[in-house]
Amino acid sequence: MITVYSKNNCMQCKMVKKWLDEHSVAFNEINIEEQPEYVQTVLDMGYRAAPVVTNGTVSFSGFRPSELAKLVEV
Repeated sequence: MITVYSKNNCMQCKMVKKWLDEHSVAFNEINIEEQPEYVQTVLDMGYRAAPVVTNGTVSFSGFRPSELAKLVEV
């Protein structure tokens, strides 16, 4: 399952979620502003900016369509 760590008013977050929706990819969204207990999780993964996209084994930050496509292929 793909997880998207997002923030409010984040254009890249919106673009990631739109891309996943357009490609009919199921994902779990965790808004770190609404669920601040997950901020440390993101920091522990080595990221300091949203969005962070992970499938449990692979993770990256930002809107990166080529990386999103790789997650979908897995």
